[in-house]
Amino acid sequence: MNTTVSRRPAASEFGGHTYYQELAGRVMGDDILQIFRDQMTLLCNSASNVGTDQIDTVHAPYQWTIRQVYSHLADSERIFGYRMLRIAAGDPAPHLSWDEQQYGDSRFGMGGKLSWLIEEIGLLRQANIRLLQRLRPNAWDRFGNVSGNSINVRGLAWVLAGHMEHHLQIVISRSQTPPSEN
Repeated sequence: MNTTVSRRPAASEFGGHTYYQELAGRVMGDDILQIFRDQMTLLCNSASNVGTDQIDTVHAPYQWTIRQVYSHLADSERIFGYRMLRIAAGDPAPHLSWDEQQYGDSRFGMGGKLSWLIEEIGLLRQANIRLLQRLRPNAWDRFGNVSGNSINVRGLAWVLAGHMEHHLQIVISRSQTPPSEN
């Protein structure tokens, strides 16, 4: 695949959305597809270091358990993948925002083992990699309206990577803190 299409986006590809630029800026590297693959390793490593006594503990100042954070990552991966697909296809309909707080607080996806949740995130990430690999170069440049902001497929991919990076770093720091100290 031509890495020119998966390169780091220019500021204009975020449509002036500074938070999206900040998220993408958290990610090291120049090829989003390689970054997506590398993050799957980080995902598995972070989950393997979470003790059973930590999974369902809320660590101040956060409001979610580590399990809820992983559930949020699965939801985000699914939603951003859907957005990338629609924008790449040229679908002009705007993408409404989603209330991630409501999704997390509802705890609708909290059943089952943590390993199932990690596997789900990995499968969704693999699906997003495959989607991006099959796109024609001009599809990466297509813009869509996401939550009232203009952003292209490349920008969304980098935001998704920055979002995962942000949350995995929080999980890593939380899993190194014994619950009794909170």
